[in-house]
Amino acid sequence: MSASDFHPQALPNWRRAVLKVGSSLLAGFADRPAGAGLDPRHAAPLAGFIDAARAQGREVVLVSSGAVAAGRGRIAAGEGGLLQRQALAALGQASLIGFWQQLSAAPVAQVLLSHDDLRNRRRYLNARATLRELLRLGALPVVNENDTVAVDELKLGDNDNLAAAVASLVDAELLLIATDIGGLYSAHPQRDPSARPIAYVERVTPELLEAAGGAGALGIGGMRTKLEAAAKAAAAGVATALFCGRDEAAVQALAEGRLQGTLVAAQGDRLRARKQWLRHAPASGRVQVDAGAVAALHRRGASLLPGGVVAAEGEFRRGDVIEVARDGVPFARGLAQYGAAEVRRIAGRHSQDIESVLGYRYGEAVVHRDDLVLLDTEPMA
Repeated sequence: MSASDFHPQALPNWRRAVLKVGSSLLAGFADRPAGAGLDPRHAAPLAGFIDAARAQGREVVLVSSGAVAAGRGRIAAGEGGLLQRQALAALGQASLIGFWQQLSAAPVAQVLLSHDDLRNRRRYLNARATLRELLRLGALPVVNENDTVAVDELKLGDNDNLAAAVASLVDAELLLIATDIGGLYSAHPQRDPSARPIAYVERVTPELLEAAGGAGALGIGGMRTKLEAAAKAAAAGVATALFCGRDEAAVQALAEGRLQGTLVAAQGDRLRARKQWLRHAPASGRVQVDAGAVAALHRRGASLLPGGVVAAEGEFRRGDVIEVARDGVPFARGLAQYGAAEVRRIAGRHSQDIESVLGYRYGEAVVHRDDLVLLDTEPMA
């Protein structure tokens, strides 16, 4: 049940990926005593892959478990309940970030999220803006569940579904999930000699999920949660690659654009679906822009900066869909990064002035280019 069971296949083209690493790859090794903390033997090649991807001009967000294990490495603690695990997670967060910083050539940033952060629109946008800015600055964001307060998520003890949500949050093209085995099999490979590797999954079906959760079937290494995460990512237009994080050759292959594992296909085009939604979602307001903004958006694919905004119409809020118009003619639509009252205050100003005017800053753009779609109407410049 190793990566050698899977023939290499090409990875989809990607510019931004989310890599999920579970605690089983970071701690709990048979040759180390319990409570020994984190071990870099499998993490180091994964960090090397991240560095190689960055050298190729790509971006990676890391979703890492291991805070509880790191906490056990800092303080003597027996087997306690949920409250103790929350305390250990709080103790271990700093060690987890330091662990990845020692292995990474890039500056490492900690981002703690819960599923509530991804359900609340304002907090969702704040998390998205922060992760974008960290990537722009060349940092490696290390995302983890906020285990200290996220009771339900900690009970699940799994970051797979969080990783799928983060992949959608940052508009990634690829979700990479490091597992304990080579990939997905048709049956439990240790119990069924007829089990065969499944290199490609067109769609995650209920039957496949049921098999993955059944005793003695695919349900080792938390494969059901990985398939659930892959299904969520696929629905958002993100492909998922399952590979063995214990196999250094399989990890190295990723840097060369090859996967030895299971590829779960994306369902539809991520950007096309997003742009289509922006075209037809009800608009809550409108911003009027000058000729320079028209040229920047139409010819350079830029974000809409406050310097190009002339006026804001309506009472839209941050996160609402708005129209972008020139002389009253809408030519684009997008998600507002600032509310109407805020846009009126920063209109015509340089992006560097946003914080001095408002006292805070959600980013340099009124509408980010990733959240903007051009309409068929071409305005007069």
